[in-house]
Amino acid sequence: MIKFAMALCLVGILPAAAGAQTPAAVAPPVVPLTGAQSPAKAAPAADDEYIVGPEDVIEVEVVGLPDRARTKVYTDGTIQLNLLGKVQVAGQTPRQLGDQLAKLLKDGGFYANPVVNVEVVSFASRYVTVLGAVSAPGLVPINRAYRMSEILARVGGVTGAAAEYLVVRPESGPEQRYFIRDLATGDASKDPFVQAGDKIYAPLADIFYISGQVRAPGTFPIAPGMTIGQAIARSGGLTESGNGKKIEVTRAGKKLKLDPSAKVEPEDVLVVKERLF
Repeated sequence: MIKFAMALCLVGILPAAAGAQTPAAVAPPVVPLTGAQSPAKAAPAADDEYIVGPEDVIEVEVVGLPDRARTKVYTDGTIQLNLLGKVQVAGQTPRQLGDQLAKLLKDGGFYANPVVNVEVVSFASRYVTVLGAVSAPGLVPINRAYRMSEILARVGGVTGAAAEYLVVRPESGPEQRYFIRDLATGDASKDPFVQAGDKIYAPLADIFYISGQVRAPGTFPIAPGMTIGQAIARSGGLTESGNGKKIEVTRAGKKLKLDPSAKVEPEDVLVVKERLF
């Protein structure tokens, strides 16, 4: 029998071989968090597999033979095998590709009834990009269906300066936003699957500045619907001599006197005055 090391020697690129099968279904698209909710997408089946693509590294083995062949998928989606020539592999799962190679080897008369295993050893063609206020921004390979919360965990979560939502820009379709707090609830309808090519951005939170008679003056993120009274509480509350009835606010270059129930706006500068005795 021809040794497998010679049979599957990897050297170059060529047109697709016959026998390619239909790719498995990819993960469901993301759905908007705000507004009318789309019906929850069913989770992928347990046997959903990675779709092989350019720049991935795969390892091919004929069961029962000791040798394995390892190669990178070329940019046109092909590999080359000594006995089979150029074979199109992109767009198939490892299982489908193994079946295709086994059929080609059998049809070519090289083996009577071969069983071929294909394993992806380096995932490069399918990834999402995570940028912004996260601990470890960068490219995240996805070798299976990942939910948004899993991707966020893989980049170390958001930083303290991040807003309370993530922005997702898919390769096609409208931009979507998801509240981070909803991703941790366990509700699958609020923790969608990502798709290869998605760009996930964690924006910096809008901020306000506060000084004067508060216990912890400084710069703080604005929570949704935050009032001036809540902003004072966020900064540690009033000092013994602080006056919380009317707060001086500089907004867009103008000075205002606002009640604690007024809403805080981005870049507001709050000054809490001293109470008159």
